[in-house]
Amino acid sequence: MAKVRELMTTDVITLTVDTEIGMAASILLENRINGAPVVDEGGRLLGILCQSDLIAQQKKFPVPTLFTILDGYIPLSSTKQIERQVRKIAALTVADAMTAEPVAVGPDTDLEEAAGLMVDKNFHTLPVVESGRLVGILGKEDILRTLVPKPQQTPPHEPSETPG
Repeated sequence: MAKVRELMTTDVITLTVDTEIGMAASILLENRINGAPVVDEGGRLLGILCQSDLIAQQKKFPVPTLFTILDGYIPLSSTKQIERQVRKIAALTVADAMTAEPVAVGPDTDLEEAAGLMVDKNFHTLPVVESGRLVGILGKEDILRTLVPKPQQTPPHEPSETPG
């Protein structure tokens, strides 16, 4: 069974918590990637910033839906959800917009398990962590490559002997 380490990208484009949002958006666009892990100076994974986190800035402030019972108001969104959305909308740095404590896999995780996470949770990329440090990233494209047949290699030709 294939392991994540066989397909992961080890030359990972990363961000830091103090990267400005405009710079982070440029990095994602220039490199044509959906997201990038956010690490500290020691390479420890702190979060992940995806295009969807940046697109949230274009969203209008959500007004919580209220439900009334016996003249009392009950918000249908939690205060924490509203605070998180406001922080993403007003984000100036990656720290404000990133998803903290993202789901990650290890290099020895079975590829089927990683693919299942991507499908079930609608993840486009999964950080690969070993001993608390980022060692790679696995994207949907990496998994798709397993479906493409590898070109057949022809064995080297034996030199033919010519009678002399």
